[in-house]
Amino acid sequence: MRSSTSLASVVCLLVCLVAGCGVIAQQQPGTLVIRSARLAGAQDAPVLELALDCRLSGPMQDALDHGIPLTLRVGVHSGRWRFAPHAEQSVHRIELRYFPLSRRYQLRDLDGSADVRSFPTPGYLLAGLNSLRLPLPPAFASLAPGASLHVDAGLEPEALPGALRLPALFEPAWRLSAAEYTWQPAAG
Repeated sequence: MRSSTSLASVVCLLVCLVAGCGVIAQQQPGTLVIRSARLAGAQDAPVLELALDCRLSGPMQDALDHGIPLTLRVGVHSGRWRFAPHAEQSVHRIELRYFPLSRRYQLRDLDGSADVRSFPTPGYLLAGLNSLRLPLPPAFASLAPGASLHVDAGLEPEALPGALRLPALFEPAWRLSAAEYTWQPAAG
């Protein structure tokens, strides 16, 4: 009798562990990596060509699939310090959104051009982040020689609906940010 009780306990423990794995997997944060950044465009209209590699967490993908837009904040600044007197800054908000009636995913720059790119699947939407062209202020075209540019990107929790803002602040599954990417435009 003792053997069957301990066997039942072990089976119960294994079932709980397997069930818990799904909960733990749901709390894994997404990933966002800046693969490359390049300053391009004309002297009067510089453009940041940016390649982001993004993988959404389970709750983020679920929210997106239910029509809740996710907004990524992409910040660009020049110079050693962000708030130095001669530093240039630009912020773009990139919206990822799903429209259930048309069954289309959309990607758009809320602060830049009026271009809206549409995709049939979430995989294509995230692949679209690999080829962003963000307009910059003209001052970025005339940076001092040797000046470095810094790009950072992350999820903007303030853009989420009220009910999701609190979980976005505390739950690991809502963490999505990339390490700052730095380069010197003259060097490529």
